Amino acid sequence: MARKKFTVVGAGNVGATTGYMLAAKELGDVVLIDIVEGLAEGKALDMAQSGGVYPFASAVTGTTNWAATANSDIVIITSGMPRKPGMSRDDLLAKNAEIVKSVTAQVVKNSPQAFIIVVCNPLDAMVYLAAKVSGFAKNKVMGMAGALDSARFAYFISAQLGVSIADVNGVLMGGHGDDMVPLPGFTTVGGIPLTELLSAEKIDKLIERTRKGGIEIVNFLGYSAYYAPAAGAVKMAEAIIKDKKTVMSCCAYCKDEYNIGGAFVGVPVVLGAGGVEKIIELDLSRTERAAFDKSVAHVKQLTAKVDEIIGT
Repeated sequence: MARKKFTVVGAGNVGATTGYMLAAKELGDVVLIDIVEGLAEGKALDMAQSGGVYPFASAVTGTTNWAATANSDIVIITSGMPRKPGMSRDDLLAKNAEIVKSVTAQVVKNSPQAFIIVVCNPLDAMVYLAAKVSGFAKNKVMGMAGALDSARFAYFISAQLGVSIADVNGVLMGGHGDDMVPLPGFTTVGGIPLTELLSAEKIDKLIERTRKGGIEIVNFLGYSAYYAPAAGAVKMAEAIIKDKKTVMSCCAYCKDEYNIGGAFVGVPVVLGAGGVEKIIELDLSRTERAAFDKSVAHVKQLTAKVDEIIGT
């Protein structure tokens, strides 16, 4: 049986880390592609040689040539301008829209049956753009955001409580930005609702830190996070390739669900061989629903700007 094939677009920090995780987990063969001559080739060679220490069967190659990506099962788009201190995710819209538009056209040409996982910001708007340009079925185009935001929420909770992060199941919804909506009532620690373990005041502080989790790292490093985003993308890819029916938050297309009316936004889903196989609808409180609606409205504003930028 032929191994699965992954293309990771962009050989920067996020892309290279994603490629290495895919290979080390032996999920399939990996093609790393970048417009910078030698960047993907060099990083791929380094990854392949690491197999001499911790062996894996996956082949890893680097290229600038899209032909080498042909017939990929999953394409993970990490290319784009990263955030710097003082920048919001929205500030990246115009530049990254052009990049994602160009990349998606190449995906359609070379891997018309692929699933697309978008990682670059502003996430929800870039997923919308990839879906629009590709014309792929909505279940085959999605964004890595909920996995990352949930992981950050889970980490902060585990550190606050002094428990294993493996026991924390964080749940978030909404756009990938400062108006994301962590849901403490649905977040559990060993099956126990977070609201039973921490005061409302402490939970609010954790929520605020989660919302600002990305910029906290940007302010330390001077550029965007990459280990956790890469891990989120790989978890999504693994759920699809292995048909794991994984329940997790990600950016997915919702029409009738939550009465959204047609938008890509962060919601809990079931990920399997069919991509986004189901949107899980939660019974939100009035306050949670109001926060979610506000976040969705912001996402729709960004997608309207995307249409202006690409001229549709």
